[in-house]
Amino acid sequence: MPFTVTGAFDDGATYSVQITGRADRPVIGSHRAAALVELHQGGPVALSPTGPVRTVAGDDEATVLAVLREHTNVVEEGPGAPRGARIPG
Repeated sequence: MPFTVTGAFDDGATYSVQITGRADRPVIGSHRAAALVELHQGGPVALSPTGPVRTVAGDDEATVLAVLREHTNVVEEGPGAPRGARIPG
C-alpha cells in the first residue's frame, strides 16, 4: 500500500515522496530521494537499530523506508507506513 514520507537531507533540502512498493519506481516525488534508494538497492539495510537486516529492494516498502530513515531525517510518515524502531540520525 503506497504511503507518503516527508523528510530532509543533511544539507537542509526537504522532500515529500510516495513510497509505492513498485520495483520499477519505488519512490515518486523527489529525484534525489529516488536516486538515494536506487544507489542502495541490492545492499543491506537494518530495519531498526538492532536489526533485522534485509536487502534493499524497490518492491519492499520497509527496506525503502529504512534507507530514507538511515540517510535522511524522516519527520513524518503517512498512514500505511511500516511501523518500527527509528534509526537514529
